[in-house]
Amino acid sequence: MAQPASSSVQQARQLLADRLRELAKEAGLEGQQLAGRCGWSPSKVSRISTGKTQPSADDIRAWCRACGAENQTDDLIASLRAVEGMWVSWRRMERTGLRRAQESARPLFERTRRFRAYSSWLVPGLIQTHGYTEAVLRAVQQRRVPVDDVADAVAVRMEHQRVLTEGQRRFAFLVEASVLSNSYGDADTQAEQLERLRSLTDGELPHVSLGVVPARLERERMPVEGFWIYDKEQVSVELVSGYLTITQPSEVQSYAETFATLAGMAVYGERARALITSALDSLR
Repeated sequence: MAQPASSSVQQARQLLADRLRELAKEAGLEGQQLAGRCGWSPSKVSRISTGKTQPSADDIRAWCRACGAENQTDDLIASLRAVEGMWVSWRRMERTGLRRAQESARPLFERTRRFRAYSSWLVPGLIQTHGYTEAVLRAVQQRRVPVDDVADAVAVRMEHQRVLTEGQRRFAFLVEASVLSNSYGDADTQAEQLERLRSLTDGELPHVSLGVVPARLERERMPVEGFWIYDKEQVSVELVSGYLTITQPSEVQSYAETFATLAGMAVYGERARALITSALDSLR
């Protein structure tokens, strides 16, 4: 599987490679010697030790055995699993249906106290209506998921929305203005969703902020991929091919700065409500 060009993923892979290389050095093994003990070609040892090739769990077991460091095996395999978990293709995440993919987010939602979400193509899940969620997940299911558990997945996403009213949490949502006129659902579905967004600009939930980034010329920052920031610890990015989890502090900060820039371009309150109302009027 091709890896995404993310410094978080690349750094994690390199750290694993560095640890393996250190084990060989501590054992006094050169590349050819290690290859001989593992039954590999020297080029395979070189690719793994430089981070060009990600090892398998069996590769790590063989490497540790060759270095007389079997006590390091479990820890290194755990590191490998962490690297693999940073990038998940949609095919892999959704192979058993959409409900499980939705349920996997629950622990993260429950422990987060500050949510920041930006979307350039649809309404963020925590503020979607039931009908809008059903339309979105149905489109996903028809496009790439053989299992039809849309109704269950919708129920799970709706249950997630309880975090909006539980505990001391803060939420900041940003959407591009195009989100107000694009929808998987029909006019009634979109109208209901827009009414939901308009209610958020009225201060229905004081700990929830909704900003709309207007379409205009000479923007300071063009639209980017949709992302969520959970506290200061993690960023989740939805790409065409899969789901990227970022935990490297410098990269999390980069997304936080991008969010701040886009937030500064957005309109709120009455101005946001005017854009939403205009989108509503266009449906009639």
